[in-house]
Amino acid sequence: MLIEIRVPELPESVSEATLIAWHKQVGDAVAESDNLVDLETDKVVLEIPSPVQGVVTEICISDGSVVSAGDLIAKIDDSATPATLKDTLEPKLGTASTASPSVRKLLQGHGLSINDITGTGKNGRVLKADAEASIRQLSDVPSPASNTDSADPVSGPADDGDSNRPSRRVPMTRIRARIAERLVQAQQTAAILTTFNEVNLEPIMALRKRVQTRFQAEHEVKLGLMSFFVKASVQALKAFPSINASVDGNDIVYHGYFDVGIAVSSDQGLVVPIIRDADNMGFADIERSIIDFSVRAQARNLHYEELTGGTFTVSNGGVFGSMLSTPILNPPQSAILGMHTIQDRPVAEKGEVVIRPMMYLALSYDHRIIDGRNAVQFLVMIKHALEDPAQLLLDI
Repeated sequence: MLIEIRVPELPESVSEATLIAWHKQVGDAVAESDNLVDLETDKVVLEIPSPVQGVVTEICISDGSVVSAGDLIAKIDDSATPATLKDTLEPKLGTASTASPSVRKLLQGHGLSINDITGTGKNGRVLKADAEASIRQLSDVPSPASNTDSADPVSGPADDGDSNRPSRRVPMTRIRARIAERLVQAQQTAAILTTFNEVNLEPIMALRKRVQTRFQAEHEVKLGLMSFFVKASVQALKAFPSINASVDGNDIVYHGYFDVGIAVSSDQGLVVPIIRDADNMGFADIERSIIDFSVRAQARNLHYEELTGGTFTVSNGGVFGSMLSTPILNPPQSAILGMHTIQDRPVAEKGEVVIRPMMYLALSYDHRIIDGRNAVQFLVMIKHALEDPAQLLLDI
């Protein structure tokens, strides 16, 4: 019996997705729940599992195609095995180009599709040599055999027609396009202002050094810095409700819960998974959540629900060496805390100059609903909590 595989219902507010990678090809055996294909939305990459065990008999949509909920993308025969279908499928394999993931990635990087190329491999499979030949033809550059110079990291057709000044044009991924859209939206719809301060992290670093071994043995996770910043943010959000609020038309929505977004960098761009009810979580639970988000962001395995909502965001540009920046709001949130690199700097304490591990903090906020005084006091409260971590441990 032929089973039709269709695009499932997409997450709320998402109307289309891009088919980015088939994991099965015509003639492949599949087990129930095997991932057939990846769909990229503007938030996450969704996997479409096989509902049955069987053999893929037809792939209707090629890599790079835009699809909507309900679109037919493949067919599976749940009564067949690869051996029984070999003869009937053999002639059709050349009608749908196939290629390995590395070849697909190579082609995608040069704005090409496997359907644009005639494969010379078995059953019309597109080989790496086929891809490289098409890229050279498109770029009009010498083949490796005739070119002794090292490969140029920017290859592809020159936008200005000058082959001596190469450039490469590729379409934005859906995630990257959505990031761009939201950043522009934040700049155009909110009255963004940023206030700065600095924090002495020596007390936290000393505490971590003192308890790290016992903490890790007890909780099987390291005590990092981020949990302190999340805890300090929640404490300050409780004191300043307007910073945990959002604008909805002409209304201000004051949230009675504390869902903190953690900005995580992935190879597809910045994503902000949400730690729900962070006020009810301990340090170990927060650290585990952040590690889990980071790992799954790199694997492109975050769920859509984990990236929606959120009342406040913490972003750590310091991991990349940023000394100071002005973070952009994550709509519809009204504030975001920016962390930066830790540097040993001279500071004055009790009339003496001492060296301390210092970090600049930045709070960007929507001035439409947050007054400057509240923003400054909010950031000062975070600073004091971090410089006296007993406040966080005792919730005082």
